[in-house]
Amino acid sequence: MTVFIDPPAWPAHGTLFSHLVSDGSLQELRLFARAAGVPDRAFDLDHYDVPAARYDELVAAGAAPVEGGDLARRLARSGLRVSGGERNRAKRAALLTRWDGLWADPGLARKAGEELVDRWREPHRVYHSTLHLAVALDALDAVAGEARVSERALWRARLALWFHDAVHDGVARQDEERSADLVAELLGPLAGAGVSAEDISEIARLVMVTAEHDPAPDDVVGGLVSDADLAVLGGSPAVYVRYTRQVRAEYCDVPEPLFRAGRAQVLRALLDGGPLFRTAPGAARWQDAAEANLRDELATLAA
Repeated sequence: MTVFIDPPAWPAHGTLFSHLVSDGSLQELRLFARAAGVPDRAFDLDHYDVPAARYDELVAAGAAPVEGGDLARRLARSGLRVSGGERNRAKRAALLTRWDGLWADPGLARKAGEELVDRWREPHRVYHSTLHLAVALDALDAVAGEARVSERALWRARLALWFHDAVHDGVARQDEERSADLVAELLGPLAGAGVSAEDISEIARLVMVTAEHDPAPDDVVGGLVSDADLAVLGGSPAVYVRYTRQVRAEYCDVPEPLFRAGRAQVLRALLDGGPLFRTAPGAARWQDAAEANLRDELATLAA
């Protein structure tokens, strides 16, 4: 696999920018960028934006120079490309519009929404990014109409997804606990926007459901949140493979043998833990594909 760079041609911030991509490995791309001193904040879902002043230096470091059209074709063939539609849904403005739609008076809650979006845009994230948030919200919308729960319950479920990976330091359960604590911190001051103590308690509980993805059989709302968070597992094979490469890049510093062992343990736990999806509409949409994807990845890790 190779890292490629196109000529500086994209104007922004008073200069021109190039795109830095890999033809198959986001981990390789991240390690190359870090070794070359390109900051994580320059990563944009499937590529790095680098200023013209760095072009010659990055070519000297090993990035293969190609024309823009060639780079775009290589990225598309790599399976790492994030489509324009996906990219638009994951943009800060689009997410804040969705956040505003949760409130009768959006102005009262806008500061909390902006902090959450900024957390989801932290530069160390690759999979747990604004794209994951948008996909999870879309997944909940896809099954919400078939769920027999109140509008208030769905409102809480949507807020739980906004918070569920708001803290992401790569530490299992601690991240969920700190994300749940953030619910009271950001929503506590919003009593004037209609947020009650009961709302805060329930949203925090729903955030913790995503730690184990094992809601009680009668916890329909918890099932909706869990299913939406795991929906990527039931994506097409191409979407699933891209997800696995995003996860690997997020933990790019973990040595390969340790990562494979840990990842295999996670996959076996998912496959052996009963149904992945706990609501009827979620299971119908994603269960079969998710099982096939997990088994294929497990076989790849063992190869």
